[in-house]
Amino acid sequence: MATTTPEQIKMQIGELQQLIQSAHPRMPILLKDIHKILMADPENVTLLDDADVGVIVAGLKKQTTTEITAGVLKKKTTLKNTTLADL
Repeated sequence: MATTTPEQIKMQIGELQQLIQSAHPRMPILLKDIHKILMADPENVTLLDDADVGVIVAGLKKQTTTEITAGVLKKKTTLKNTTLADL
């Protein structure tokens, strides 16, 4: 696989953002391509800003219909004693 520049990754992330909004059927393919690129050259991950990561996460959430949470409840915490701080 040829080396991918940070600019090329940013372009793909921009395309992903458009596909998320239109629920385009190409979105899973683009997510897979972005994953391959980032796995092949992990240094590119450090070049992504929070907005770029947010687009990728939004694409994954939409594709998998999964909600990603900040943390999980502690095992000993009961639902009755759960507060927003636990989430």
